[in-house]
Amino acid sequence: MDIEQLEVGMFASNCYIVSNDASEALVIDPGDDAPSIIEVIRRNHLQVKAYLLTHGHVDHVSALADVSDAFPAPVALHPIDAKWAFEPVNQMPPYYDTPKAPRSIDRHFDDQQECTDAGFRYRVLFTPGHAPGHVSLYFEDDGVLFAGDVLFRGSVGRVDLPGSNARDMEASLKALMTLPDDTVVYPGHGPRTTIGDERRTNPFLRPGALG
Repeated sequence: MDIEQLEVGMFASNCYIVSNDASEALVIDPGDDAPSIIEVIRRNHLQVKAYLLTHGHVDHVSALADVSDAFPAPVALHPIDAKWAFEPVNQMPPYYDTPKAPRSIDRHFDDQQECTDAGFRYRVLFTPGHAPGHVSLYFEDDGVLFAGDVLFRGSVGRVDLPGSNARDMEASLKALMTLPDDTVVYPGHGPRTTIGDERRTNPFLRPGALG
């Protein structure tokens, strides 16, 4: 598994391009800066097999339409977030307009769904709290979790946004803490971390920390 992390957009969101030895790739959370994402795909001669979205917030989906037009492949998103991700409710002026919708959302993620794309096996974990249809993607064979905006190094996702919920976030974090300590966490913003490091040091994982 080769993981290329791109920091994109005004909110410094992480887009991940995950590829195998056959140059097949998954694009996770193409949030902005479509030309930069497209350039990486072209430079590495990658064949995109799927676009995987952890959630629908504007800073995680705004490049999806342009990148998927350049490299068509199935798009996967939880159905709760699919309802609003490409609607005016998801704009954030003056930073972001309403995200351009892809041609289609081909797959709807479901909790505990087992998927295989580009030869990688992963499990979908329903982790709402930051967004109502948020998922995390657990690649158990590779010891990797793409956590979106649930868990960061030393912090967690906001729960003061429309559709967010502190109680749901607490439940989601508790579920993630059942993963092995050496699981490498690739978050939606900031540097990578591990489940073990966050279990030991993250102040937001203490009971009642989210209010």
